[in-house]
Amino acid sequence: MDSSPVPEVLSLLERLVAFDTQNPPRTIDRGGIFAFLTEELGGEFTVTVTDHGEGCVSFLAVRGAPSLLFNVHMDTVPKDPGWTRNPHELLIEGERAVGLGACDTKGAAACLLAAVKRAPGDVALLFTSDEEAGTSRCVKGFLEQGHAFHGVVVAEPTGCRAVLEHRGGAACTGEFLGTGGHASAARALEDSAVHEAVRWSARALAFAEEAEVERYRNLTGIRFNLGVLTGGIKSNMIASSATVRFGVRPLPHQRPEELIARITGLAARPERVCWQTTFVGPPLPSPEAAGSPVGGPATALARELGLPSGEPVDFWTEASLFSAKGFPAVVYGPGLIAQAHTAGEWVSLAELSEATEVYRRILERR
Repeated sequence: MDSSPVPEVLSLLERLVAFDTQNPPRTIDRGGIFAFLTEELGGEFTVTVTDHGEGCVSFLAVRGAPSLLFNVHMDTVPKDPGWTRNPHELLIEGERAVGLGACDTKGAAACLLAAVKRAPGDVALLFTSDEEAGTSRCVKGFLEQGHAFHGVVVAEPTGCRAVLEHRGGAACTGEFLGTGGHASAARALEDSAVHEAVRWSARALAFAEEAEVERYRNLTGIRFNLGVLTGGIKSNMIASSATVRFGVRPLPHQRPEELIARITGLAARPERVCWQTTFVGPPLPSPEAAGSPVGGPATALARELGLPSGEPVDFWTEASLFSAKGFPAVVYGPGLIAQAHTAGEWVSLAELSEATEVYRRILERR
């Protein structure tokens, strides 16, 4: 190209960041950011907007008869308490664009919007709003419609490298039961639901520490995180209930369901806890695609698109859902995961430029 795409990308990114799409709360609807996308793409694209409820909105824009689908989520995590200014105002600091969602993944969305304006070619863009909510209702609903794309590029912060493998992901909630009463009773040691939850937590943490010796290529361990532990009312009352919520990210060769079963099975008295698995995401490639080695369709797609391949990554993406349905899927986008979900979230201008040029080149090839 005879001019840098960065000014155009930053103008688009400024508009995208300005929309509050924090998730939770699940309050995103057809207006707001999706009205803006309609304005940007409605002229030459056929647009279909689907509201699945509870803040889950998908926006499919199609030009021509594409064989390749680009997917990018428009929701963000809630702002980190460390933000010292309005996170919905894009700020350029040297070679960085700073704003909530700038890295994950509104930066990639701005690059795609700029690329489709700069290059002709058949293209399909699927924008969704529930990836950060942990439901993936939009992608699952899309896949139920039986689309016939030959490949999918899922935009996530990969440092402008094609990721072909990543961990699975799962989340689970446990409700521990106790017998309430006065804390002066000796039975408090055994009857407190909080005590029972803490005992399980200690076993789970020990299990995760022991799992650090397990390895898959450059990845190690199971990335266990005890995110919530609550219960009880007062220090002089035996807690009759307690809640734990944990997440785990198995290595790519492990099944999330099996790992969840092992971790929840660590409860000493299973009759005193009720477990509910709230989310399960397969690894990439998914177990259903296990017959196709990493050097198969996904690698062929990355090679066809001219995308340099990177190492497996620790984070989970919805690319695995496409993989589970038989689509060759690669993950690619500007930014790095360490720059996301933080106060001062940022993406480099250089990677915004690189990603836009890569997307443009892909469009011109097809």
